[in-house]
Amino acid sequence: MKNKILSIILAVVTVISLASCGNTDTTSGNTTAGNATSGTVADNKNTAAEDKIKIAYLPITHALALFETAEELKENGVDVELVKYGSWAELLDAVNTGNVDGASVLIELAMRSKEQGIGVKAVALGHRDGNVVIVSNDINSAADLKGKTFAIPHRQSSHNILLNDTLAKAGLTVEDIKITELAPTEMPAALAGGQIDGYCVAEPFGAKAVGLGIGKVLYSSEELWENSLCCGLVLTDKFIENNHELAVKFVDAYKEAGNNIDKDKDKEKEIGEKYLNQDGEVLDISLQWISYDNLEITEDIYNVLADKVKSCGLSDNPPSYDEFVDNTL
Repeated sequence: MKNKILSIILAVVTVISLASCGNTDTTSGNTTAGNATSGTVADNKNTAAEDKIKIAYLPITHALALFETAEELKENGVDVELVKYGSWAELLDAVNTGNVDGASVLIELAMRSKEQGIGVKAVALGHRDGNVVIVSNDINSAADLKGKTFAIPHRQSSHNILLNDTLAKAGLTVEDIKITELAPTEMPAALAGGQIDGYCVAEPFGAKAVGLGIGKVLYSSEELWENSLCCGLVLTDKFIENNHELAVKFVDAYKEAGNNIDKDKDKEKEIGEKYLNQDGEVLDISLQWISYDNLEITEDIYNVLADKVKSCGLSDNPPSYDEFVDNTL
């Protein structure tokens, strides 16, 4: 009887062991819409363990070069995991806590993180130009904004700086209006409903107001601030130090992707439709305002940004170019 029980126990253990060997999960998670994030090990048989990078983003046209980079590098054995967030606050927390290796982010937010001692470096621009000041159809000049309510996505943003520049056109300051912070996706509806009278935010949400006929462009960013900076690509110091070769490969591919999609408008729109869930008309409007070529952050344009950050009261002591920007990758 004892021998029979022992035989049964051994048989059960053998079955469990075989089942365990056959059920090892070798896939990596897909954490963003569009199915263009990290694939499975089976799809990337030649991908080394270190050839992985996790990048945070918001679904905006300012991140198109990042989306294209992820797709191109995946074909070349690099697993780029894109992690989508719904707000800048959530995204910044992921960067600051090291939950991601980098991000496409408002550059002023990254500057603030650096100022607070977080180990991050800006390695490229997200885009050039591409922001507009949107107002309701009954507003015809910056002077008409006096006493009105205007929305920006975050105090630490180029959109806040562009608002200051807009008001200066009429001799006004931020004290002459009411400023509210809203998520980008909420702004068109708030304008249509009369809760706000204007806004400045990442695309394609300005184009959405124009496409729907609920608002119009008062100024484009280049009319207010030539060579303006907005979103940037940042990597953590830890990732750069531990994966320098991969960091170089990633940044090179990113800059090349920007140049390529800027020359191919059909490809640009295709990427936008895939990742942003916006209709073609909105993207057509939005992509007229933005470019992705030459994404290097030069010292002269960064210093202009740093001066504006101080003059608009965003920071008293923004990081210097050498402290914050890494153009060696």
